[in-house]
Amino acid sequence: MTASGTPLLTGFPLIMRADAQLLIMGSFPGEASLAAGQYYAHPRNQFWRLLSGVLDDDLVSPDYAARLERLARHRIGLWDVIIACERQGSLDSSIRRAQAADFSILHQGYPTLRTIAFNGKTSGKFAPQFEAAGFRTVVLPSSSPAYALLSFEEKLVKWRALLS
Repeated sequence: MTASGTPLLTGFPLIMRADAQLLIMGSFPGEASLAAGQYYAHPRNQFWRLLSGVLDDDLVSPDYAARLERLARHRIGLWDVIIACERQGSLDSSIRRAQAADFSILHQGYPTLRTIAFNGKTSGKFAPQFEAAGFRTVVLPSSSPAYALLSFEEKLVKWRALLS
């Protein structure tokens, strides 16, 4: 509970196998994701479509558990830079009293992790600290339906940087 009496929203745990090479970090789950208990659950969020295009693997059709298994086979993990916050709605601009996740666990338990990709500018603000810790970083255009400056095809071109 915050000083204002508003309860903090809590994000999701890190989902990643020990042999992961890539971690994709968002900012904080939106309302639809929190309600579903799933990363990127909003039906208009382009995350699963973008990764399907990047990996040439269907991550849209399967259920959530199968999506996570396919990500794991590709040695990709998911997490958010913010583990708890106050927020009305789903916009990153509405995040208040953000608490960053404990990133120290990444060096301890994930020896093959090389690249941290940030899904959007809000999470991308954390890139310099990951670079300083020795990780390759990529800041991607947000998969959120609220980010409409680029078309899906333009986003996909930039998301393909994950493979380089």
